[in-house]
Amino acid sequence: MGSYYIPPVNFGLVEDNLYRSGQPNELNFPFLEKLHLKKILYLSPDAPPASFQTFVMDQGIDLQQLGGAGEDRQSALWSPMSEEVVLTSLQQILDTESNYPLCLMDSVGRNRVGIVVGCLRKLQRWNLTSIFEEYRRYAGSKVRILNEQFIELFDTDLVTINPARRPKWL
Repeated sequence: MGSYYIPPVNFGLVEDNLYRSGQPNELNFPFLEKLHLKKILYLSPDAPPASFQTFVMDQGIDLQQLGGAGEDRQSALWSPMSEEVVLTSLQQILDTESNYPLCLMDSVGRNRVGIVVGCLRKLQRWNLTSIFEEYRRYAGSKVRILNEQFIELFDTDLVTINPARRPKWL
């Protein structure tokens, strides 16, 4: 009997060796192994499940949780991410030499990951219509206007880009 590789919910390719997804479960671990991830940016306010933490440790993946510590859980679920979390995430994404292959994750791979990817697309000079279309494709019926507003008003001048380590796709 052959092996099956099942991607996590809302899995997608953002750029070469840069992925996005929702919280994986045990069925998704063989798929994630094939990606040979070096780092996961976990953007959920909740701690990842113990089974996922064990998987990450066993694989030698650097798991970095952003946006959860110190946030009020209820407000974290309904408000856009802080600018600081987005900037920290983008700095990690732009460091392709140290962090790739990299995956952005949140509980379902919709809103928090969508904000970071939307701000990355803005940094790549995508037009807003295309940015929002991608955000809505992953958010489905759970689109949040505040998230779209955050992306629209995000100031890309706050992002520091090292010219010597500039990704090819930027």
